[in-house]
Amino acid sequence: MSYAAEVKKELTGRKVSDDAAKSELAALLQMNGASSWGIEQEVRVQTENPAIARRIYTLIKQIYPTAVVEVQVNQRAALSDRKKLLVVLQSQVEQILKELGVDPLGIDQEVPAWLLNSQKKQQAFLRGAFLAAGSVNSPEKANYHLEIYTGHEELAEQLVALMTNFDLQVKVTPRHSGYIVYMKRAEKIVDFLKLIGAVQTMLHFADIRIARDTRNSVNRMNNADVANMQRTAVAANSQVQAILTIQKEIGDLDELPAKLADFARARLDHPDGSLAEIGDILEISKSGANHRMRKLAKLADLIQSGGDFDLDNI
Repeated sequence: MSYAAEVKKELTGRKVSDDAAKSELAALLQMNGASSWGIEQEVRVQTENPAIARRIYTLIKQIYPTAVVEVQVNQRAALSDRKKLLVVLQSQVEQILKELGVDPLGIDQEVPAWLLNSQKKQQAFLRGAFLAAGSVNSPEKANYHLEIYTGHEELAEQLVALMTNFDLQVKVTPRHSGYIVYMKRAEKIVDFLKLIGAVQTMLHFADIRIARDTRNSVNRMNNADVANMQRTAVAANSQVQAILTIQKEIGDLDELPAKLADFARARLDHPDGSLAEIGDILEISKSGANHRMRKLAKLADLIQSGGDFDLDNI
């Protein structure tokens, strides 16, 4: 089961008040493209997700217990790879559509104010919108992404307004004759999942995200450590070669001033150490070690270039 399917499975198991049920059901019908058929004005909603079909059925029966509604297999799509389900409302059609503000012709897509006049109703509407037409990437993937699709610009704008009210930073982009409302910041995706009631899958997302971010942080630190070690090794080798050049030229490092001779021998005795480590051995600061090495490097350059040098005035 995909992560998005896990989120929707959790959401379809939530118990909600009648007011919240109306707002969620309105979104489910509107976003799934409810349509009316026949003289008796049946309302049909098609979905490939059995959990969504059950949710629509359950919410209708919760709010309108006497309504005649059933779930059917779409016979026209019965032979396809993906079985399509139809939720068919066969009674109280006019009343239910009016109360939920759903236009089965798809002309008026504005969500009525009475379905959004409280925070719980707004959360319920967003939950229904996500159930109907939302998806979210697994937190295991490199790119975090949550989106809701709608074929109507007005509905996309209302979703953006609702989500913005909850401090969720979202964007809209046209796609496939419709619009995608999406977010890519992991912490905002966590906030959205919590907002619509997917608490368990939200915690799972947060745990994986934290673990992933920690691994990435550790890897960056390890990569930085390796790079530092490489730089230290290259610098140490260059310093050792400079001292060997001096030793070859003057024969005995004792010919150097005492402080430089001590440093040169310590550098040769510890060819892999950093300047700070050599400084610790000699009980001098890193800057002191760096100062002495610069003098030795300058002397080595003079020797290699054939220049004159005075060991007493290095």
